[in-house]
Amino acid sequence: MILQDAVEAASTSESIMSNLNVNSVMGYVETYGFPVLKAILIFIIGSWVIKKIVKAARKTMSKGSYDESLQKFLINMASWALKIFLIIIVISTLGVDVTTFAAVIAAAGLAIGLALQGSLSNFAGGVLLMIFKPYKIGDLIEAQGVLGNVKEIEIFTTKLITPQNKLAIVPNGAMANGNIINYTAEGKMRVDTTVRIGYGEDMKRAKEVLLEMLVANPKVLKDPAPSVNVEELADSSVNLAVRPFCKPEDYWDVYFATIEGSKLALDKAKIEIPYPHEVQINK
Repeated sequence: MILQDAVEAASTSESIMSNLNVNSVMGYVETYGFPVLKAILIFIIGSWVIKKIVKAARKTMSKGSYDESLQKFLINMASWALKIFLIIIVISTLGVDVTTFAAVIAAAGLAIGLALQGSLSNFAGGVLLMIFKPYKIGDLIEAQGVLGNVKEIEIFTTKLITPQNKLAIVPNGAMANGNIINYTAEGKMRVDTTVRIGYGEDMKRAKEVLLEMLVANPKVLKDPAPSVNVEELADSSVNLAVRPFCKPEDYWDVYFATIEGSKLALDKAKIEIPYPHEVQINK
């Protein structure tokens, strides 16, 4: 009898423990499982929605008259803002107090901001570049000791392709606060070269020959017209300033063609370009 009572008591105890375990598991699932699944679902759907929004914004802006560099900057900003908003929603779904979280983020942001002052300066520089637009994608500029075509204007940096086809990455903070020379803004550039002729040569004829050579080059602009003028009466030569204008993308072609063409044209006209001669001593 006693043994039977003990068996029944043990069976009842196991049943109670089993019910408690099931209830505990169900409680954990209800308390933590569903919010986690809900947060994961929100994150997946939210990420998909953000991609669609960014894609639609890019398509809309490309159809409008927005500058290409401004398009990329605004799209990047909007994408980051939406992602941060999504993360806050996911965190709040998990039961975390958003106000407390925001306070922690603000404190962390202050600490990070002090540690990353240079990056914040570059961000502010990027905003200023977007507002004042001293250059755009494709422009030939010179800034911070770098000459190149603007490939991309990002939030923190500007990427340039140099004439040697090298990629130069310049911080936007330095770009916004430094000197910028935009060779493309006016749509034309002047090529500055100097050609020397001897004092015994016909200066007027030399100017005519060089001017004819410039006019014959199809990449030299007719307006403004090219010019050849006396630049200096040097010790051993008359220096002529040869000044053609061209499109920015044709600069190097015109520059090299002008140097080579000057030598060939003067040789053909039998006009001497002075150079050091060896003195022969007859014994």
